[in-house]
Amino acid sequence: MTLRVTPGPSADRAHQVSARHDYQLVKDSLPRVRAAALAWRNGVGALLAGLIGFGLLKGRTDVGQLASPYGAVVGLLLLAALLAGTTAAVLLLRAAHGRPAATAIKEYRAHGGGSALGADHAEALRAASALSRGVVLALSCTALLVAAVGTTWYGPAAKEPSVEILTPAGARCGVVIRMASGLLTLRTDSGEVTLDLSRSTGIRAVDSCTPKASP
Repeated sequence: MTLRVTPGPSADRAHQVSARHDYQLVKDSLPRVRAAALAWRNGVGALLAGLIGFGLLKGRTDVGQLASPYGAVVGLLLLAALLAGTTAAVLLLRAAHGRPAATAIKEYRAHGGGSALGADHAEALRAASALSRGVVLALSCTALLVAAVGTTWYGPAAKEPSVEILTPAGARCGVVIRMASGLLTLRTDSGEVTLDLSRSTGIRAVDSCTPKASP
């Protein structure tokens, strides 16, 4: 059985326009992806810069002021944000400028390289994939930074060392503010209280003040 291959029908005007449109679409794909990557890189950079600047406006600046284990949680969030942000930056730079490598023409042809247009289209697809992953990681970095800053600001504070002073009139408990000339000033739930240590009958450190200990 013999098969004969014959030419198909001639391309009409619509086919020519469609082919030209597809060719131009493929040809312009890499520059479009590069331009989008540059825009996303600049936008994400401005977002992170604004977020970091906003985080310096108010709130705690020392995670040591947080109760355990919130300080460790903030550290893990910042570490995850650093990893996500670094990876996002690499991917966005990859999408915007390509890989920092060159391929020799002979090596490219030896591995079955096709036309320059096909190579550009393949690079456009890789750049678009890097751009998508970079954007997701950059937004994840932003969310992790917001969570870390929010935890630092609004997390429960670590309990300050408290003392209980025993006097003939009863026990007083609070956080030591100052001590001078035999007088000890405590911060209690009812405000500042100054006690004469020479009239106290005992003093001890406590983890926290209970309502009964602070009349």
